[in-house]
Amino acid sequence: MSLIIEILLMGLAVAIAAFLIPGVSVDGYLSAVLAGILIALANATIGFILRIFTFPINFLTLGLMSFIITVLMVLLVDEVMTSFNTSGFLSALLFALVLAVIKMVFGGFKKDD
Repeated sequence: MSLIIEILLMGLAVAIAAFLIPGVSVDGYLSAVLAGILIALANATIGFILRIFTFPINFLTLGLMSFIITVLMVLLVDEVMTSFNTSGFLSALLFALVLAVIKMVFGGFKKDD
């Protein structure tokens, strides 16, 4: 049950971030949920592999490289989906930043088990 709630909250976070950032558009809530799932999957698979290869750079930049990899995963999902669009790297960067803040706020509402 918590996985379904987590997926729905991720979709809501994507929809809110797309509404707030000019240059990012999502066709509907279902597309936002799908974009959230694809961003999470891309970060968990391709992003994980990239983070392993870029660990020395990530260490030197104090984690900034991980954020850039997340932005690249947003751009990858933009290329895969036709109903989720970003207008470039800067809008994807702002989208990833706002998405992280929204997810952090949603995470504060979760009850600890």
